[in-house]
Amino acid sequence: MSSPPILGLVLTGGRSSRMNRDKATLAYEGRNQLDRTMDLLEPFCSKRFVSVRPDQTTDPLRARYAQITDRDPGLGPLAGILAAQAEVPTAAWLVVACDLPRLDVVTLSQLVTQRDTRRLATAFRSSRDGLPEPLCALYEPASAPVLANYAASGGRCPRKFLLKNDVALFDLAHRNALDNVNSGAEYWQTMDQLAPENAQQRRDVRVQYFAILREQSGLREEQLHTSARTPAALYDELRIRHGFTLDRASLRVAVNDEFGSWEQPLLAGDSVVFIPPVAGG
Repeated sequence: MSSPPILGLVLTGGRSSRMNRDKATLAYEGRNQLDRTMDLLEPFCSKRFVSVRPDQTTDPLRARYAQITDRDPGLGPLAGILAAQAEVPTAAWLVVACDLPRLDVVTLSQLVTQRDTRRLATAFRSSRDGLPEPLCALYEPASAPVLANYAASGGRCPRKFLLKNDVALFDLAHRNALDNVNSGAEYWQTMDQLAPENAQQRRDVRVQYFAILREQSGLREEQLHTSARTPAALYDELRIRHGFTLDRASLRVAVNDEFGSWEQPLLAGDSVVFIPPVAGG
């Protein structure tokens, strides 16, 4: 009897609240994470899909691929797995998060080769705490009703689901293959390790000035070629250049028309606005 076919699912529906950037768009070695992860899955899956929230379906990056939309976005990554299983319940789903820049073919090959179709899922043990890694795992068709019941009873954590059920667990051949990246500091640390030549490059950004910052700089906006890695570092650089009197605590920062974090990664082509306090009563 043949094993159920394997379909691939790349989870991209997270809010990236700590990163303050869409993780799917982040590049480490010249390619964004979504494209890279989809290519990694290709040798192992008959079809591949991107897991998206309802508000992400028209995103140009995600729209290039077949999508499965979360039916209950409030469930986090569990929503993506449940939606995929509901879409094709007869398939095994190779589920991978999009924020694993060290994921490689060797690791995915190990997972598929060690697949145990008699269990509900096949997964790796974390190299850090020994717990199951649910976001690079292979979920068999038999797991679909069990996972749905788990969610219906209030379960939200796919790791706890794996802990409570009959799954096959293996140690990683490459210890750091499933290290994820959740913050700006972790992004640049990873860049320094994986692609130091890209991390050290200067990048072109556009800065707009308003109120007292416009008065003190004498500019409405300017294009900069900078080595600053974060909005915080960029403002410190500009404060020296233009003699700004406001400190960062007095300002808000917006990147690409969205309020952001002072520590989020600053990337080539970004548009940055430092927003002074509003005068008046």
